[in-house]
Amino acid sequence: MAVPPVSMKCPNCGTPLAAVVAPSPPTQWFPCPHCRAPVPVLVPRDPPVLYTWEVLPGLYPPLPRPRPPRWRVRSAAAAALIAVAIAAIGVGGALAFYGAEATHSAQYTVSGTVVRGSTGAPLAGATVNLTEDNGSSVVEVTSLGGTFSFAHVPSGGISINVTYPGYAPVTLTTFASPAYNAGTTGLTIAVYPGSVANGTTVALAPFPDLESFLASIGGGAILLALIAVVAGAAAYVARRPAVRTATVIGGSAGVAAPVVFLLLGLSEAFPYLLLIAALAAACGAFATATGAGELLAEGTDA
Repeated sequence: MAVPPVSMKCPNCGTPLAAVVAPSPPTQWFPCPHCRAPVPVLVPRDPPVLYTWEVLPGLYPPLPRPRPPRWRVRSAAAAALIAVAIAAIGVGGALAFYGAEATHSAQYTVSGTVVRGSTGAPLAGATVNLTEDNGSSVVEVTSLGGTFSFAHVPSGGISINVTYPGYAPVTLTTFASPAYNAGTTGLTIAVYPGSVANGTTVALAPFPDLESFLASIGGGAILLALIAVVAGAAAYVARRPAVRTATVIGGSAGVAAPVVFLLLGLSEAFPYLLLIAALAAACGAFATATGAGELLAEGTDA
């Protein structure tokens, strides 16, 4: 179908002119017969064009791909990092408090029963040697019911060695302090036929003495303080587009919070603090995943 002539005026000199346009493209150019200026002519259509990019499509770049606002993502990541910092400060402060509590002097009663491992019957006459944290020793012989008891044992690491003729020796280690008690009463020590060569050791606590316990608590408090500093700094700059890796670094620091407990043997002593550290790790994992996803999206767009 032929397109009718189009009448217009030259935008440069105002001379009226008419042009016969082809069906396409939608915009065609014709020289003005008076001033020779190029005049754009639109192919008539129904309905008429509404926007300038329909009139001159070559002048506008393609629209970018729609994406959700990133400031919301950054705000969520910053909130997660703040939670990591608060949790790390709280857990580190609790460890410091327990460390101070552990230095207070205390005395405990260590008691239990020695039994034959094959039958479970109480073993009377067994020699029980208790070694305190300071190295001093106390010896006792089990009663007819196989029981033993030591009073006024100071806090710290406690080692109990049980020997009996014809049986392999057994050493049980435990720990007691105002901050953490691995168990000092109601102990059951089973001995089996054998010799000194096949003696066994049973550890109720990961800390052999008070010094190692305080060292683990101090190391955990320092590491958690570092995690809090890294997460807090990352939360401060998380909304800035120029610092794209801060969220990943701060979140990774939060993920390391429960690892501190596992490496230093504090998970058994303070399970509730380990739970809080695990929640901090979950927030850190969210922040890390959010930051990594944003970096990946920016790399894909580039």
